[in-house]
Amino acid sequence: MPGFTLIEILVVLVIVGIIVAAALLSLGTLGDDRNLQTQARRLTTLLQMATDDATIQGRDFGIEVMTAGYRFVEHDPLLNQWFEVTDDDLMRERKLEEGTEFELVIEEHRVLLEDESQETQREEEDIDERDLTDDYLPHILILSSGDTSPFELRIVRSSDRAEVLVRMSAAGELKIVNDDDDPL
Repeated sequence: MPGFTLIEILVVLVIVGIIVAAALLSLGTLGDDRNLQTQARRLTTLLQMATDDATIQGRDFGIEVMTAGYRFVEHDPLLNQWFEVTDDDLMRERKLEEGTEFELVIEEHRVLLEDESQETQREEEDIDERDLTDDYLPHILILSSGDTSPFELRIVRSSDRAEVLVRMSAAGELKIVNDDDDPL
């Protein structure tokens, strides 16, 4: 009576195990790419919302980009200072997930990003050592005229350097460019 030997069954089980493991690993990588896409879409949606709010309400906003997060700030024309937006939950400070970071390029120059917001850093300094003549300016300006400063913001996963690019052109066109898309 013909049948399978124990060795043949074990070989088949090992092959099936290798195929299942490879499939699970590839699904994990795809999931990470979706996280990059989700972050990029969230940022572009918030940026469009802030642009609409700035135009409708006549307020100037900005975005301060940190290594692993960003926050919205608002310009107070009476005090001529920028303050964090605290009364709007949509414009709260956002953090990227672990192992993901931003790379910001403005006017073809890469910006050295800080780990924390400037206000947090200033709070840690002694008040007597502060130079109140230093003007704070966010990285990205969203003006009440509807204009937004052009930039390129890459969301990069450290483990494999996969990235998604969020680009604002000088003409005001906001675009998400994937790692595998043609950048032009």
